[in-house]
Amino acid sequence: MPPTRKARRRTIRQILGGVRRRVRRAAGRVRSVWRRSLQLQVVTSTLVISVTVVVVLGTFLSDEINRSVVASSQQSSLNEAYADRLQIADALIPPSDDGAKAPDTDQKVNPLDEVMDTVTGSGEDGSKKRYDVLILNEAKPGMSRASGRVVQADVPASLRQRLQKYMNRAEYGKTEAQIESIRFAGQSQATLTFVVGGVVHEPTTGEDYQVYHFFPFSEEEELLSNVRLAIVVVGLGLVLLLAAIAYLVARQVVTPVRLARQAAERLAAGKLDERLKVRGEDDLARLANSFNEMAANLALKIHQLEELSQVQRQFVSDVSHELRTPLTTVRMAADLLYDAREDFDPMAARSAELMQAQLERFESMLADLLEISRYDAGAATLDVDSVDMRDVVHRAIADSEALAERHSTRFDIRLPHEPCMVEVDNRRVERILRNLLFNAIEHGEGREIVVTVGADRDAVAVAVRDHGIGLKPGEETMVFDRFWRADPSRARTIGGTGLGLAISREDATLHGGWLQAWGQPGEGSQFRLTLPRLAGADLKGSPLSLVPPEIEMRRTWRSHMTPVLLPASGDGGGHEED
Repeated sequence: MPPTRKARRRTIRQILGGVRRRVRRAAGRVRSVWRRSLQLQVVTSTLVISVTVVVVLGTFLSDEINRSVVASSQQSSLNEAYADRLQIADALIPPSDDGAKAPDTDQKVNPLDEVMDTVTGSGEDGSKKRYDVLILNEAKPGMSRASGRVVQADVPASLRQRLQKYMNRAEYGKTEAQIESIRFAGQSQATLTFVVGGVVHEPTTGEDYQVYHFFPFSEEEELLSNVRLAIVVVGLGLVLLLAAIAYLVARQVVTPVRLARQAAERLAAGKLDERLKVRGEDDLARLANSFNEMAANLALKIHQLEELSQVQRQFVSDVSHELRTPLTTVRMAADLLYDAREDFDPMAARSAELMQAQLERFESMLADLLEISRYDAGAATLDVDSVDMRDVVHRAIADSEALAERHSTRFDIRLPHEPCMVEVDNRRVERILRNLLFNAIEHGEGREIVVTVGADRDAVAVAVRDHGIGLKPGEETMVFDRFWRADPSRARTIGGTGLGLAISREDATLHGGWLQAWGQPGEGSQFRLTLPRLAGADLKGSPLSLVPPEIEMRRTWRSHMTPVLLPASGDGGGHEED
């Protein structure tokens, strides 16, 4: 069954769509190469400018040569035509009243026969003249003469009309000429011909003769064609020469710049010993010297910063370790005082409770500082095990329930029915979730906290959503900085150290995962932890959206809602439905 017209149209549209896609891809690749290659831009610009200049100059030169050759040929043709008309006029004047007679005959000889041989014969140098002559006598057609293959029909009608006006006004010294393409008898193609017309008057008989000279411009056409060909060849050679010069000059300038770019990329990649070779004393050589000096200074500064950072990390680690011994002693004494606080007076008992709480916070801070120092030193490692993320979430929530009850906060847990197996360090992931839950409890203002677990083939995600004060624009990344607070004047209500989220981000990065935040003032915030199912795999996406679904739906609803003007009711009123 032959395809229908609709199917054929669909096939044609598919073919055209494929062609357009290929053209767009090719154009995109060309644009990419153009934007990335300075040498190509310079050579192309030079080519465009060169072609424009050569075309303009070539056109002007060709027109001038054409005008000069044509004007010279026309003037020469007019002079020859004028001289021939004088000879024809002299030949038409009879030597006596009886007229010229042929020898030994009684018949008169037509004087135009002899003058035609003279006019159309050989030149002074013996060469045959290149033009033809037509003499017309409309009163006596038998007196008309023609040379070559010209006939009366070859005369342009407009030229004959102009000569006829001169004859009617008895103006015999006028000359008319025009260029016409004429196809002579026996020729397959028309020839560009310069036709010169004039009138010769015979005073004795009062007859008028129209004299037409046909000067073919085939030689001039060939000459001008050769000139145009020479101009095109010379112009093309000039453009190619300029393109080659531009390529060499651009290469001479761009190559050092390209080498500097490659060296800068290697320097940015961490190869601080990268340097440029210095040749000569020009601007590019001074650029190479400046680059080398910059690289040396940069390497020195980075080395100094690394040493300073190493000293700082070592200092933090040493201080943390050194503080553990006196802290242990203070802790033992504080425990004794705390256990015996009932025997103290109220102020001393309260002091023992405060000391106990601050010592616990101090121990937590020391532990966090030690953990941060391990990350800074690159000594943190993973103890990977395959676990069900739902179980990890349940354990983290169980550790946070006591704190949630003190803040009158409850959890809304949304877990999938299928197991969410993932290869992670169980201890570190639980710490991430506890930090996220503690943060949500502290800033959730006693409202419900939603914990959602999602999974796909490649990743598992956990989102912790609170409905508290939210985050201002730009605070989504600052919230993971060490000791950062959205409101510095606000005290920590759960005694945190300010390092929990920073450590959580480091734990997520160590797993090859993401820890991201979203927030909006008055709408609360949401933190999303995304981890790959297989340890060491690259993440391509997250099964959960960073923006809460209700916020996303509200945005979509607002963007699609437009005011609708309802028709007027019977009482003449109308209203706008939002």
